[in-house]
Amino acid sequence: MSSSRLEYLLASRGMVRELDGFVVAACFDASGTVASFGMGDGTQHLARVGETDPWVRHVVHEGGLLALAPDVTPGSFISGGDDGFFRRLRANGDIDDIASFGSRWVEHVTSFVDAKSGLLACSERKTVHLFDRDGRKLKSLDHPSTVAGIGFDAKGKRVAAAHYNGATLWFVAAKTDSPRKLEWKGSHTGVVIHPDGTAVVTSMQENALHGWRLTDGQNMRMSGYPAKTAFMSFSRNGKWLATSGADAVVLWPFFGGGPMGKAPTELAGGAGVICTAVACHPLQDVVAAGFADGMVVLIDIGTGRILPGAPPGGGSVSAMAWNSTGAWLAFGTEDGRAALIDLTAREG
Repeated sequence: MSSSRLEYLLASRGMVRELDGFVVAACFDASGTVASFGMGDGTQHLARVGETDPWVRHVVHEGGLLALAPDVTPGSFISGGDDGFFRRLRANGDIDDIASFGSRWVEHVTSFVDAKSGLLACSERKTVHLFDRDGRKLKSLDHPSTVAGIGFDAKGKRVAAAHYNGATLWFVAAKTDSPRKLEWKGSHTGVVIHPDGTAVVTSMQENALHGWRLTDGQNMRMSGYPAKTAFMSFSRNGKWLATSGADAVVLWPFFGGGPMGKAPTELAGGAGVICTAVACHPLQDVVAAGFADGMVVLIDIGTGRILPGAPPGGGSVSAMAWNSTGAWLAFGTEDGRAALIDLTAREG
């Protein structure tokens, strides 16, 4: 079907801004009511969902912003930059230095958001640094090579780091650190932990994924991508792992003994355009996907039904995130297009 004949959600339920620069990352705050778009020029643009007030621009880093995540406090965000700072942008616009690493870039940040507690983490070179919700340093975790991706598990008990020749899994609260080393030769560029904590999956430089089943140490090899996988996202119950890097959304089955010995499911393909971003809905079996031509779609995993989210244009989709309730979707592109789509139920 011609894209000109489709009715896109962005037209009827969206807010769009053309920002100046590359949208590096997008996320929502802990309350799910404020979206942040992190830019290559070191700024964050904040938008409150459902309101038409002007988006607020904050200069957070003196160089480029490299990573972005929600802070544990509603309305606030954490970020890392090539200026060597790990910073918190507070809801009132104040900017705090959580840590400074001199000339060493803070390339990855992540958080575990919890109502009672919360954890923050960042990486620079070979080290992951852990902080409590108030930004107090807890510990530093060293790795054999540069850290290329970090992530907490669903309970905030473990943190994983991807690096050359594998990944390392740490218990956050361990008094004596004795990490589990997950080995596989090659350059591992990103990492996710299965929602039930039974598997770790990394993306690789060689256009493939690699996984480890933690219960028995089984290796899981997922290959055949024509491009690198920049986004990995587990479905709400961990049944599927959605990935970018092909001319369709590739979903690997994590049930019935999979993914080994099972073929992946491919959705929203056929146009020959590479999928560059994916994000699974937090409460439903739906995945949002962005493509190299700027198109965004929403896909029902069970039926394959597609809802057109945004038309092509504005550059390749480079950032994508749901809020905690799945009522709002944020995405950004390499050419500076930033958008929010309202998926709340409406009367009538």
